[in-house]
Amino acid sequence: MRKLSIQDLDLSEQRVFLRVDFNVPIKDGQVTDATRIEAALPTIRYAVERHAKVILASHLGRPKGQRRPELSLAPVAEKLSALLGQSVLFMPDCVGDDVKAAVHALNGGEVALLENLRFHPGEEKNDETFSRQLAALAGLYGNDAFATAHRAHASTVGITRFVRQAAAGLLMQRELEYLSRALNPDHPYVLILGGAKVSDKIPVIQNLLTLADTILIGGAMAYTFLKARGQDVGASLVEDDQLDLARRLLAEAQERGVDLELPVDHVIARLEDEAGSAQVVTGDIPAGFAGVDIGPRTVDRYRSRILSARLVVWNGPMGIFERPPFDHGTVAIARAVADCPGTTIIGGGDSVAAVRQAGVADRLTHVSTGGGATLEFLAGVELPGVAALTDKG
Repeated sequence: MRKLSIQDLDLSEQRVFLRVDFNVPIKDGQVTDATRIEAALPTIRYAVERHAKVILASHLGRPKGQRRPELSLAPVAEKLSALLGQSVLFMPDCVGDDVKAAVHALNGGEVALLENLRFHPGEEKNDETFSRQLAALAGLYGNDAFATAHRAHASTVGITRFVRQAAAGLLMQRELEYLSRALNPDHPYVLILGGAKVSDKIPVIQNLLTLADTILIGGAMAYTFLKARGQDVGASLVEDDQLDLARRLLAEAQERGVDLELPVDHVIARLEDEAGSAQVVTGDIPAGFAGVDIGPRTVDRYRSRILSARLVVWNGPMGIFERPPFDHGTVAIARAVADCPGTTIIGGGDSVAAVRQAGVADRLTHVSTGGGATLEFLAGVELPGVAALTDKG
């Protein structure tokens, strides 16, 4: 990686501002899913073990610059203390004289967590004054919040201008290492794209059409491509304003010799009676029915492509997987990816949820913590939060 890593820094007795992603669900004052907190633990422990004075900062939800008690990070500090096995000092704000005095009093190996960054409007505005206030808390900076790296905010970009060094945390480092393989791939390279909208994935398709050998399309976005190819898709979700683009992408794939595959059979249902009307059809979808999952023949075709790959990148489910029984196709693809002997990279919240639902997350090479950041990276866009880190000398 051409950016500094936290492993390149001398952390001993230094105050280190670590931007983490603790945007976790909280109910009745309790963290209900600690996955994102757990993902940051290796970096936090690395800094603690080297006697750094660790200052953690994150956003939570969308308070829009207002202090909202239900979006306080206080419950996160409590959960982190339990996971870390040591007390975490919680700060009632993230800037100001009291906060500055408290973090300057930290001893090496101690950890503090600042209050929700987005309680201040300067965070999302990447305000210089707010950035300077954050930077005044520490001399070194680490970013371990890949999921926010596509946002040019004060805690991801602005602060880096006013600290001595800005480095990637261990999670950020891992994300960049594995996602970079999608842009410098081994072959055969299979890209799997699902989800609702073609428009969400256009930049990714356009960028990876030059790299992938096979692109497997599923989810509702498949019906825009199928309609563009002249197939009847019934009441399936279609982006009519993207039909011309879909035709161009199909033509470009053919010109480049990329095997862009669309579902050959579908699980369909009437939207007013989903479970009761579900059936499998091959080819055209009758009027009044919508495609809700890929069919068994498509699963078999896609599985054979996946198993022969040296690199698989997957973003987006194959159907309405959150509503059984329409999760069969997505779960089957998750298991196929897990069986692939090559490198397997999963990105996007729904895809991550799918591999966990299928019980195969631990059999994959890399499960990305990013949603929009992952998509922008795969589209070849330079992420502001990564660009702002210090280059290796």
